[in-house]
Amino acid sequence: MANNRPIVSLVGAGPGDPELLTLKAHKLLQQAEVIVYDRLVSQAILDMIPHGTKMVYVGKASGKHHMNQDETNQLLVNLAKTSRKVVRLKGGDPFIFGRGSEEAQFLLQHNIDFEYVPGITAASACSAYAGIPLTHRGIASSVRLITGHCRADKPLDLNWESLADKNTTLVFYMGLASLPQLREELVKAGLAASTPAAVVENGTTSNQRRCISTLDNLPLDIQKMSIQSPALIIIGNVVSFADELNWFTPQSDYNESEQQVVEA
Repeated sequence: MANNRPIVSLVGAGPGDPELLTLKAHKLLQQAEVIVYDRLVSQAILDMIPHGTKMVYVGKASGKHHMNQDETNQLLVNLAKTSRKVVRLKGGDPFIFGRGSEEAQFLLQHNIDFEYVPGITAASACSAYAGIPLTHRGIASSVRLITGHCRADKPLDLNWESLADKNTTLVFYMGLASLPQLREELVKAGLAASTPAAVVENGTTSNQRRCISTLDNLPLDIQKMSIQSPALIIIGNVVSFADELNWFTPQSDYNESEQQVVEA
């Protein structure tokens, strides 16, 4: 017997490059009757959506919410009850710092099913496009994905001692504003100030910029470049591969070792 309960597709749009969108995600975008999308979904992906599809923007930026999370949750429920094919489109992966699991819980509480379509998350995509492997034999044997932003903009309360591991690559999402604290706490916990570190802005897109530096100097160096969100912070010895393995050609980079902006 067919299940007639409404269903919402929680779809990851990936990091920005439209060619990194999964085949299943693309199929659902073509079939959707209404799409609820976030700020970090790239315009190139939005351009793939058929003309006439209902689009609802619920983007969030730090301190600027077009719609808060509770309102977004209720919107999904309301749409699911009136539309047969609802897609909730999120940048990156919905279940990695995307609140996708919160939305799934809310849907289930209201007798609405969901399906989950993973997207390529920023940690793997932006690092790869910046020439930085997250792991490398003999250099980095583990990876930590960490939020660099707390609710209500409170100071980060992390287990800094466990993070200060020279054999681990640290990837911070949404951490630009917290970068001075990240540097201070990690150094205090024992991670060398000279540890290679990078910020990747607008990763995987034609506007991508890399700031390749050290943990100690990274906050000042991103100021010199006027780095803005969305940006990913990568800290660890694997960042030392950034020049050797740099294959992607965006607009410009800053490399501390050259002390200048290099036009690609």
